[in-house]
Amino acid sequence: MAELLILVGLLVAVFVGYNIGGSSTGVAFGPAVGSRAVRKVTAGTLFTVFAFLGAWTIGRKVITTMSTEIVDAAAFTPAASVGVLFFTGLALLISNLYGVPASTSMTAVAAIVGLGLATGTLNTALMFTILSAWIVAPLIAVFTGAFIGRYLYPHLDAKFEFGRLTNPLIAIDTQGRLPRLSVNDNVSPRDLIGSALVVAIACYMGFSAGASNAANAVAPLVGNGSLDPSPAILLAIGAISVGGFTIARRTLATVGNDITKMPILAALIVSTVGATIITVLSWLGIPASLAVSTTSCIIGLGWGRASRARTLAEIVTQSPADESAPKFTTGALKLHPVEGNKGVNSGPTVGELAEGETPHPDRQHASGDGVSSIGEKDPEELSAEGLFHHAAAARVVTLWVITPMMSLVGSYALFSLLG
Repeated sequence: MAELLILVGLLVAVFVGYNIGGSSTGVAFGPAVGSRAVRKVTAGTLFTVFAFLGAWTIGRKVITTMSTEIVDAAAFTPAASVGVLFFTGLALLISNLYGVPASTSMTAVAAIVGLGLATGTLNTALMFTILSAWIVAPLIAVFTGAFIGRYLYPHLDAKFEFGRLTNPLIAIDTQGRLPRLSVNDNVSPRDLIGSALVVAIACYMGFSAGASNAANAVAPLVGNGSLDPSPAILLAIGAISVGGFTIARRTLATVGNDITKMPILAALIVSTVGATIITVLSWLGIPASLAVSTTSCIIGLGWGRASRARTLAEIVTQSPADESAPKFTTGALKLHPVEGNKGVNSGPTVGELAEGETPHPDRQHASGDGVSSIGEKDPEELSAEGLFHHAAAARVVTLWVITPMMSLVGSYALFSLLG
């Protein structure tokens, strides 16, 4: 019976890793594929390599935390491991059904907490540290995004341009006996730097995803001794890789319904901030959500971009019912207000590039001199339809809370009955 449960645990772990690869590959490499810096196969390959590096290095600390420190390793019986992995997989299903980037890390930890509460083995001091990090990390992402959006983004947007390459910057040549990387040497220096930056940040995000997410698939199996950390990492990355080469192909084209409306520059800022926060937390051995951090940065970036239309004093004193208040949405990231309140569209968005649309010359960036000053009355375009309205943000945050709570309650009830 124990052998059967271990086998089921391995299968559920593969299922969890498969779904992680499908979603994380699209989020990490969507901008790179959309701008044709790399092809989808190359994206899957690079994501696998860097996710492996992240999991093999600092990801081990997260696996240790989740497998032996949140609860006593002895609590991870074969049945308990299957239960924890089941609730992690259930979270992925719920997040997919509602189209919300829910946190597998938070849900996996919540399932382990339920096990710890039911068996009396929960490390409350460590959980206080983890919960504190879960509160602080999104706040850091929001405020970092808001600062960049309010003070830096318009200037960066006026100076940098990300377009769509005719041929990929990096591709895998399969014509020979062995596959090899080929580099497009007919790229202008400006496009070369921009495309290289897009690919580098995508690889960095893949590293962060591997460091934080491998533990979600295999930590219970490491805890009960079914797998040692190194084989567990290979299993997790193998499953993540399969997801990256299969179900991720759709998300690579559009990067979901939210990110497609976001300019490449904004996507790169969000990726860098989110990946840095999660990399630091993973290095500290704290499991945390890449989805929550990146989404929080998106909200902050859009708020900061739109808030340039008012001074800080005006924002603090304005009435919530003031119709003239700027709509703090990431739709503001798509427009570049210049003198005379005539908006100039920013660079092409991830979705436009993925769909093969080439930006019209008139849609290029304004000069640095055309960047509006903080406090300039917001142009009409700043209230354009965007990604994160208050209602949408509330739905996302609500599910961030509900999904781990469901995992915690279900896990506690299950293991209380089994105990």
